[in-house]
Amino acid sequence: MKIAMFGIKGIPVPAGAENVAEQIGSRLVQRGHEVTIYVRAHYTPRELKKYKGMRLIHLPSIPTKNLDTFTHSFLACLHILLFNRPDVVHIHSTGSSIFALLPRLFGIKTVVQSHGLDWQRVKWSPLAKLYLRLTDYSTLFFPNVTTVVSKKMAAYYQTMTCRPVIYIPNGVEYKENRPANLIHSLGLESREYILFAARFVPEKGAHYLIEAFSKVNTTKKLVLAGDGSYGDMYTEKLKGHASDKIIFPGFIRGPLMEELLSNAYAFVLPSEIEGLSIGLLEAMSYGNCVLASDIEENREVLGEAGFTFESKNVVELKNKLEYLLQNKQEVQTKRDLAKERSRGFLSWEKVTDQIVSLYQLISKGTKER
Repeated sequence: MKIAMFGIKGIPVPAGAENVAEQIGSRLVQRGHEVTIYVRAHYTPRELKKYKGMRLIHLPSIPTKNLDTFTHSFLACLHILLFNRPDVVHIHSTGSSIFALLPRLFGIKTVVQSHGLDWQRVKWSPLAKLYLRLTDYSTLFFPNVTTVVSKKMAAYYQTMTCRPVIYIPNGVEYKENRPANLIHSLGLESREYILFAARFVPEKGAHYLIEAFSKVNTTKKLVLAGDGSYGDMYTEKLKGHASDKIIFPGFIRGPLMEELLSNAYAFVLPSEIEGLSIGLLEAMSYGNCVLASDIEENREVLGEAGFTFESKNVVELKNKLEYLLQNKQEVQTKRDLAKERSRGFLSWEKVTDQIVSLYQLISKGTKER
């Protein structure tokens, strides 16, 4: 089967929809499918033409906050129709869902995967939020089928239509815990730091964590593994808090990230909105004690296997951090529960199984709308 994906910034990017596209796309290649990923030249180096067997097509865009995704997706859609002609187009963005209709009119099956309700993100202007609200409808009605990564999103979309919305959650990759070794280069020791790992955007809530941690009397360190766009004012403001106790190692992948996840005292995710956090699932799979904001998407993942605090409430976040630092036995109990609960979520192999089944169904016309 020939599959084309667009709506993401590029790969490899260790976060968000980009990570989902990489995880699924690379496994589709391993199963003998031909996968093309449309990437943006300012995110993926032009010399990178293939990655994990996936063909990368670099297309330009207007690299502004409001036009980057729209213009890149428009060009990707044109390239698909003129030069590619895949069996399935898989769009990883609700904002790009308006481009699902055109390939479909030319007989190409289309899937839109919603990774979150983008209009909720604080970075958008009122006009951009209105556009993204309207794309909730194109997400539902333009493609052959719509998939979502969380039960909350499935319920949200089902209030808008009686047509089926397919729930396929994000997966988790299970790996062995690593002893502390590489983390020493960051000045870290096992169980002597609290970890945040996510993109530096306001809705991930790193600023709440920094403010709360700064008020906690502890010898432990705070590690914020992630980054934002170059010159981004929010990211620069976060990094202005860097010190011996607040460490910014940048975006990290591979063995070093595995060590960070294996040896943290606790993992904190203070996000305001989520789709279904891959970072949260990964942290749990390594047996981390998790403290997360109490939004529904985080509670869907955590269950009773972690701690929560009221979203955006810095005082409660500080108090919960102090509680964890003072109650080591409860922290260990939650570590064990988190690892056990993570086993109940799908592996990326099983997620890919479901995606392949979906492609096959719409190719046969059994999921036609």
